[in-house]
Amino acid sequence: MLNCKLTKLKQIRKIAQARAEERRAMAVATEQEMRAKTQDMQAKVVEAQAEVPKALAEAFRNGNLGVMDYYNMNNIIADTKMRENLADSE
Repeated sequence: MLNCKLTKLKQIRKIAQARAEERRAMAVATEQEMRAKTQDMQAKVVEAQAEVPKALAEAFRNGNLGVMDYYNMNNIIADTKMRENLADSE
């Protein structure tokens, strides 16, 4: 009778270990998928950033963006970076 209970407990333990291993494997797979998605999104950001100078040049050519507009935009960008740096240091 004791031997039967020990056998049953060993079976239950094996099942629990198998389920835990399955959950661990799923977590690893999910993490790899998220890393791949992150890399994909970073690549899209780089592509979009490459389009900005082209769009600026086109706006200059078409007269939709003047020199003062360009300087004001750069000033806003610099101000934003300064504020971000100040916020990071606090």
